[in-house]
Amino acid sequence: MNFLFITLFPEQIEQAASHSIIKRAVDKGLISVSCINPRDFTTDRHRTVDDAPFGGGAGMVLKPEPMVAAIRKAKEQLPDARVIAMCPGGRTLRQDIVEEYAQCGQDMIFVCGHYEGFDERIFNWVDEKLSIGDYVLTGGEMPALIVMDAVARFIPGVLGKLVSAEEDSFSTGLLEYPQYTRPVDFEGLTVPEVLRNGNHALINRWRRKQSLKATYLLRPELLPHDMDKEDRKLMTEIKAELQGDADG
Repeated sequence: MNFLFITLFPEQIEQAASHSIIKRAVDKGLISVSCINPRDFTTDRHRTVDDAPFGGGAGMVLKPEPMVAAIRKAKEQLPDARVIAMCPGGRTLRQDIVEEYAQCGQDMIFVCGHYEGFDERIFNWVDEKLSIGDYVLTGGEMPALIVMDAVARFIPGVLGKLVSAEEDSFSTGLLEYPQYTRPVDFEGLTVPEVLRNGNHALINRWRRKQSLKATYLLRPELLPHDMDKEDRKLMTEIKAELQGDADG
């Protein structure tokens, strides 16, 4: 899968892609990461990519000429890619959107904004707007890198086991259950006995219960409305235990 970033700061992308799991994925040929700089499509000696907004206002706006030229160049390289503009006005990234991107396997072109945003006409060359949350950052590079990282994890071979991605928080719709490793006892804090007894049915039940509990306490809006019989039973236990703790 190919990820191409239209960015004024390609070194930021290159640096991020030169470490850890993403670097290994690039080295294995599982993904490619490349950049196009809109400044390369300017015609003045200052390589100007922004200008003051019509109507007045603070800040500068990215000009359509270099941005659209960069998008066109990117589409020459990846003609079937989805062009995504990272901006606050887009749909908000969620795990189901990440999995949608990964499952379709379509190459991705990220258009990274800066300053006060894009000239509105640029969006005529964009397939979709995407946001990573209701807050403002200094540029679109970090959000785009987050999207690439999230999608790449579902590409076979990027992680050691695909199940690692499928079992993570939000992939199941719930927050993830607690994880433990050696030593069994660390400064008086011990690994739960159920995880050490080798009974996988009990382990799976404990993990499901912990996921439900964490979601109930921290992100209750994520709980499914149509729980099956076993989940309803676990939720009854969780609420009784929490009530007992409160009464105690």
